[in-house]
Amino acid sequence: MTIAGSDSGGGAGIQADLKTFSALGVYGASVITALTAQNTRGVQGIHDVPAEFVAAQMDSVFSDLNVAAVKIGMLASPDVIEAVAAGLERHRARNVVLDPVMVATSGDRLISEAAALRLRDRLLPMALVLTPNLPEAAALLGEEMATDEESMRVQGEKLMALGALSVLMKGGHLTGPQSVDIFVYPGGSGRLEAPRIPTRNTHGTGCTLSSAIAAMLASGSNLVEAVVQAKDYLTDALLAADRLRIGAGAGPVHHFHASWSKGDEAQRQSIP
Repeated sequence: MTIAGSDSGGGAGIQADLKTFSALGVYGASVITALTAQNTRGVQGIHDVPAEFVAAQMDSVFSDLNVAAVKIGMLASPDVIEAVAAGLERHRARNVVLDPVMVATSGDRLISEAAALRLRDRLLPMALVLTPNLPEAAALLGEEMATDEESMRVQGEKLMALGALSVLMKGGHLTGPQSVDIFVYPGGSGRLEAPRIPTRNTHGTGCTLSSAIAAMLASGSNLVEAVVQAKDYLTDALLAADRLRIGAGAGPVHHFHASWSKGDEAQRQSIP
């Protein structure tokens, strides 16, 4: 199950999560926390879903479906964060992957300070895996952004001390030919490296990675396997991203790179 906002352009949020679930062979259900008017050029409007209705969606899905993993994306208000936390407790949710969407690529904060504190105090301790980018990790800790692999590891350990069982520190904000993430987990840490791919089609990468981890956990992979497999899936989706022609701005990664033939893509995905 994904608990996140809707992206009307289809590249991130709920839409990216459901595409990732389908591509990786698991069934996806959704709880929508916000609606956006959005395309590849940006966000033109946001309409928040009331906390009571977020809770109603969670109760509806959990009461009928066997939810093997939960991915959580952007939650804009303290009330919605509290509703999600209470729902996870009420239904004893398993395999919670928390993507703390707090800071935009531009560096602008996306949620209020009060919401960030509620997320840290209520949801972070429920996470089997926390997947912050470097500005988000810094915001959660009240520190400067990590600038190298060692400081990424240290901040990941500090986030574990706040309650997360494991932390995947995403290194996309650093520079260099390799994109390096640091995974900190009980009893150790690991370095995940992939080539930095030159493409403008990077919309939804964080959503895709966290939902891929949830899909792998739901499929029975252990914690380390799920993170490694999800990183590999995202890397392949980025490598294939330029096979799509979506909109005039930053397009999505190619979630279905393994199943769509190249000849079909231009017809299915090209927008006049």
